[in-house]
Amino acid sequence: MTTILILAFVLGYLAITLEHPLKLDKAVPALLMGTFMWAVLAIGFNYGWFDIINYKGDVFSLIEGPSESDSYGFTKNLMHHFSNIGEILFFLIGAMTIVEIIDLHRGFGIIKKVIKPKSKKQLLWILGILAFFLSAVIDNLTATIILITLLRKIIVWHKYRVWYAAMIIIAANAGGAWSPIGDVTTTMLWIGNKVTAVGLSEYVIVPSIICFVVPFFIATKMKPFRGKAMRREMITDEKTERLLSSKTMLYIGLGGIIFVPIFKAITGLPPYLGMMFSLGIVWLFSEYVKPVKNLPKDQKHLYSTNRALSKIEFSSILFFLGILLAVAALESTVYGSISGIEVGTLRYAAESISNAIPNMDAVVILLGMLSALIDNVPMVAATMGMYTFETDSPIWHFIAYSAGTGGSLLVIGSAAGVAAMGIEKIDFIWYLKKVSWLALVGFLAGAGVFMLIEKFLYA
Repeated sequence: MTTILILAFVLGYLAITLEHPLKLDKAVPALLMGTFMWAVLAIGFNYGWFDIINYKGDVFSLIEGPSESDSYGFTKNLMHHFSNIGEILFFLIGAMTIVEIIDLHRGFGIIKKVIKPKSKKQLLWILGILAFFLSAVIDNLTATIILITLLRKIIVWHKYRVWYAAMIIIAANAGGAWSPIGDVTTTMLWIGNKVTAVGLSEYVIVPSIICFVVPFFIATKMKPFRGKAMRREMITDEKTERLLSSKTMLYIGLGGIIFVPIFKAITGLPPYLGMMFSLGIVWLFSEYVKPVKNLPKDQKHLYSTNRALSKIEFSSILFFLGILLAVAALESTVYGSISGIEVGTLRYAAESISNAIPNMDAVVILLGMLSALIDNVPMVAATMGMYTFETDSPIWHFIAYSAGTGGSLLVIGSAAGVAAMGIEKIDFIWYLKKVSWLALVGFLAGAGVFMLIEKFLYA
């Protein structure tokens, strides 16, 4: 039965990659894959064909079917995974809604006026630097959403825009890797006392900069980013004037997003609650702020949050749901035994790699590359349960770097990539052919620098 689940995942993943040849929205195979895998999991469990591993933190428990109490355990395990998925989805919905509210009030026009590149190369570096540092402050997912929304206000033609969007993914993931709040995985390591905020930033920022700079430097030599000046037809010529509310909603919206990690630090509550709180504040202001003087009542809906919600790509949200459900199914399925303990498929894969390769640096690099194929969150969770290195060990720092930046190797390999893929309709095969090698060069260059730092500074 486990083989059926793995086969379903492979076929679903293949259908997602062939979105354009199949002329099928990627949310469809993702949803079918995720729900089918859980259906197979439930049927197999109810008939006693296999058991479920319940993994939460450092605690493992085997749920054996099909007794009534164990059936309750199966449902509880599903709810545990769905709760984690829901946190990510609601965070994404909140961030996307705030960005759409800012956009309705033409707040991004203010930033656009500041960004006046004289060349394609200059625009590339401006967006890259913004993505790198913004992702460290508000996390790589939110930074990607904001910058791609801004990018859509700058470049009209999609064939040019996807190149910049792809490079934003690389920069955002690199920027999130050195910050304790920049990526879900770094937050996990930080909360789990595997790294400290100062230690992570001190030792990972330089490899992350290399991971960002190297592919961007190479990209400046490529045709899509060559040219002394941006061609006029590529720039959106917005003749509409700035609204009275533009500056207010820009500052309140961005301030609300930046407040999310502060909310988490003060309350200890999950980030999605902070994002929902910020959305409530932004929504409140948007109801009373005046976009123009004497706005007719029949036009008020043009600037309402309800309209912002209608502009969100909910197919992207459902695509994310399907992917995470599928990964959760693999994480739950008992695949083998490690040290006498039954473990799930993903953990078994991670530990098998660790056991097969004696060099720990090589293991971490492979896990980082594997995170592009399978969600990096369960991968990092597995390593947290596998190893007992001391806080701020170079291994934990290297895991943070690899898990955070390895997702750039595939467009589907990170939350930032999935968001960009949904917003900009980036083709999986196109990204694989055109951008993956750039991400790989940056990833390996940063890893090489980290190992040099490990050799000379950690000693």
